[in-house]
Amino acid sequence: MNKTVIAVFALGAVAFAGPAYAEKLKATLDGKSEVPATTTSGTGTADLNYDAASKKLSWTVTYSGLSGPATAAHFHGPAEAGKNAGVAVAIPNAASSPVKGEATLTDAQAADLLGGKYYINIHTAANPGGEIRGQVTK
Repeated sequence: MNKTVIAVFALGAVAFAGPAYAEKLKATLDGKSEVPATTTSGTGTADLNYDAASKKLSWTVTYSGLSGPATAAHFHGPAEAGKNAGVAVAIPNAASSPVKGEATLTDAQAADLLGGKYYINIHTAANPGGEIRGQVTK
């Protein structure tokens, strides 16, 4: 009888464990968010998922209207809107839209990401410091 009770409790714990929670984040990219602002008809969006259990960040970045091909793209931080920061996570293969990718973050990177201190920047030859930018938010 005692073993049956333990088995039921063990099964109950497994049933309540459930899948890991993934945080959904987003960014809207434009030239006026650049520091300093750029004059561009380029715009973009980013849809992000962060899985705290695996520390994996995955993204889909879509953009259009840039002055030329994207030469690079990155997550920058830590910085709030209106401030610049260095590259925190590279976004490879950004030459054509949409751009999909993933990276495993450190605890510090995850804290900055979830704290709203990352922005996405897409660079072009005409705007090597960044043509469109958007702050990552929940």
